[in-house]
Amino acid sequence: MYVDYINSNLKPNITEAAVVLDLFAGCGGLSLGFEAAGFKTIGYEMVESAVETYNKNLKGHCEQTMLSVGYDYPHADIVIGGPPCQPFSVRGKQMGMKDARDGFPIFIDAIARLQPKVFLCENVRNLMYSHKWYLDLIVDELRKLGYIVEFKCVNAVNYGVPQNRERIIIVGHRSKFTFPKMSQKKVTVGDAIGDTMNQVIEGCHFLTPQQDAYIAEYERKSDCINPRDLYADRPARTITCRNLAGATSDMQRVKLPDGRRRRIVQREAARLQSFPDWFEFCGNETQQFTQIGNAVPPLLAYQLALAVKETFHKEERSLDELHQINQIFQPLFAEFA
Repeated sequence: MYVDYINSNLKPNITEAAVVLDLFAGCGGLSLGFEAAGFKTIGYEMVESAVETYNKNLKGHCEQTMLSVGYDYPHADIVIGGPPCQPFSVRGKQMGMKDARDGFPIFIDAIARLQPKVFLCENVRNLMYSHKWYLDLIVDELRKLGYIVEFKCVNAVNYGVPQNRERIIIVGHRSKFTFPKMSQKKVTVGDAIGDTMNQVIEGCHFLTPQQDAYIAEYERKSDCINPRDLYADRPARTITCRNLAGATSDMQRVKLPDGRRRRIVQREAARLQSFPDWFEFCGNETQQFTQIGNAVPPLLAYQLALAVKETFHKEERSLDELHQINQIFQPLFAEFA
């Protein structure tokens, strides 16, 4: 059972001496996956409520700070993070590195200063498409630091998360890395929130007749075949802070047996993101929804962390071998252009 699995397996269980730094850590979705895989974590995040959530739930400590190029970090064996994605998001202004919110210069600077054995970062799928030129630049800069750099667009639904969520994963190492194997079975909304989705939950918000009418018109104009409600027999659409916290036509909602529709509550959103039930979110409703929507699904993070763990314990290649491998990878990157 999906819920039993995340509740029992996604728990901090520190067994490794290696230290993981999580940059732009948010509420700790990525760190939770790495702590469940055995790693100690140290987080960095600027949003107070997200920092409170991280420190309430994880073994590692998250520092509330605004990172910058040149920041003085402690020693780290592995660096992970989700640099802010608004510069590349389909719904953002797509200004790339001209956007002050771009976190990649900070991430690359941290790799250069710390020289971790392995690094991993997550970002939006769009970075591989409308901003492919910038992805090439990022990969090239990281390769210059002496790493084999690989990237892949993964969909969380293929890794046990009950949600279609495509994200690019970039990994740097000096040995060999293998992306986790995809699952043959997709977890559904019903697997995740079937115990609550047909019920009236305390604190839930119902759609008004005006909202129902607006959404119906929106879906008619966008040639939507099925209403964009959550369906028990399929995975959810991508969970975002916008479609959780905002009362928009795209909001995540369920239709009750009596015909009324309501927005999902925080605990339901958290399950769709694969957060275990014991994980508590701090802040007001909007802040909690924002943390959930921005997070890396911990179940995906856990599987990536296990793959990183395997790579971390492998013997590193020589500089000559690294150069030869990167020469082979270079034309392969061009295929995505």
